[in-house]
Amino acid sequence: MSKNKPVTDSTKVESGQGTMVKGINDWEGEVTGVPGPKSRFTRLRIGMSQQQVVDLAGQPTDQGAYVTGKAFIPFYFGSDRSRWEMVYKGQGRLIFSNQSGFGSGYYLTWIIHNANEGGYR
Repeated sequence: MSKNKPVTDSTKVESGQGTMVKGINDWEGEVTGVPGPKSRFTRLRIGMSQQQVVDLAGQPTDQGAYVTGKAFIPFYFGSDRSRWEMVYKGQGRLIFSNQSGFGSGYYLTWIIHNANEGGYR
């Protein structure tokens, strides 16, 4: 994570500012920021399911879903048409992408470390 700098405002983080990583089950993702000394995110791996993440990191302070631009591409059935975001106060944010096809599962694709995270979207 050599090119990562501490994140002070998670809402201003853009894709590509962190380190690209390959996770479990060939999921590709990104890790942004520097983990705090007591970060619960250090045990997480890109490609984990939502339930696996909650089992390790606990319940988030806030969470919600949103669609990406890929949702509006006709006949596109690949992954990342929608995302689920979990926010943890004092820890940062976790972004999950939907799996390809018509599956309903979400998998971790972006970890944003932010020790100053307020805890709400």
